[in-house]
Amino acid sequence: MGKMTRGEKTEYLLSEIKKKMDENGGIIKTRQITGMGVDYRQILAWVEEGALERVKSGYYSFGYKERSEEDLIRGLFPDGVLCMESALFYYHYIGQKPYTWHIAVDKNTSKSRFKMEYPVITPYYTEPKTLNLGVTEILFASGRMKIYTKERLLCDCLKYEEKLERDVFKRAVLSYIADGTKDIAELLRIARERKVLQKVQNIIGVWL
Repeated sequence: MGKMTRGEKTEYLLSEIKKKMDENGGIIKTRQITGMGVDYRQILAWVEEGALERVKSGYYSFGYKERSEEDLIRGLFPDGVLCMESALFYYHYIGQKPYTWHIAVDKNTSKSRFKMEYPVITPYYTEPKTLNLGVTEILFASGRMKIYTKERLLCDCLKYEEKLERDVFKRAVLSYIADGTKDIAELLRIARERKVLQKVQNIIGVWL
C-alpha cells in the first residue's frame, strides 16, 4: 500500500470493507474484516465512532437500516432457501408480503444466526438431504437467492398445512392449479420424497 498516513490507511481499509459488503448484500462478517489484517479492537473502535454498524454478533454493515430487507437477507443467509409464505409471495401465489422471512436452513446451523430484531426471520431447520430437494434461484435484490420450486413449495404447504392460515393454504393450492408452468411429473416425484403423495392425489388429483 506504500506509505500512508494513519487516516489514509483507515480510509482505504473502510473502502475495501465497503466493497466486500456491496458484493454480499451489504453485510460483512468479523472474520472477513480480520482477514484483511484489521485488529478486532479496531473494529470495535469503528463501531464506537459510527464508521461501522454492528448488525448482530459477528456481522457488520454500513447504513444497515437504509438497505432493503432483501439485500440483508441475501447477505446474512446465502445458504438459506426461501420457503413457505416467503416463497408463495415471490411466486405471486399470495398477495401480501409476510411480516417474517421464512427461510429453510441446514438443521445443524447455529441458532444464534437468527437472533436479530431486523429483519424478522422464521427459520425452518431441515435435514441436509431435504434442504436441497427442489431448489432453484430467482433474481433477488442486487443478486440471486435460492428458493424452492413451485412443486417443492406445494408439497411443503401440504405437509405443514396446520402451520398455514386457512386462506393462505387455499390460495397456495388454487394458485398452483391455475399455474401454466406447473410440472405434474416433478410434483409427484417430490410428493413421494416428502411423503405427501396421498394428499396431493386427494386435494389436487381431480385437477391434474
